[in-house]
Amino acid sequence: MPVIKPVYTAISTAPVATGGVVTTTVNPVVSRFFATITAGMIGATDTTIPAASFIDDAEDPVTTLPALTADDYANVYVNGVLQQSSLSTITTTELVLGATDISVGVPVLLEIASFTNTSSNITTQPTISAPTITIIT
Repeated sequence: MPVIKPVYTAISTAPVATGGVVTTTVNPVVSRFFATITAGMIGATDTTIPAASFIDDAEDPVTTLPALTADDYANVYVNGVLQQSSLSTITTTELVLGATDISVGVPVLLEIASFTNTSSNITTQPTISAPTITIIT
C-alpha cells in the first residue's frame, strides 16, 4: 500500500513590535591637563612631556595621566592648535609628540574625554504580536 503524504499550503505574518522605550544616559567625564615645553623635553626625534610636568584644571600637579580605554578619546593642542591624533602617543607616564620643531615655552593642552559612564536600559517593554499562520489547503 502506497504512503500518501498530505501537502499543505500556508501563509504567515511576521510578529510586530510596537511601543518600547530605550533610555540612554551619557555622563562624559572630561579632564584637561596643561604643560609648558622646556628644553629638556625636546629630543632628537620627538618631544616627551612627562606626566609630572602637567597640571590639571584646578592647577594641581599631576603624577600620572589617565589610562585611555576604548570608550575614551584624547585631543592634543600645541600652542592652541589641535593636532592630528597620529602625531602623539599618550601613556600614563608621558605624552610624546612626534615633532622636534617645538619651541621652549610653548603651551600644550591634553584633553581626555571618557564615556565609560554610558548606559542604555529598556524603560518600557515593547509589545510584540504573535505571528498568524493561515492554512490554505
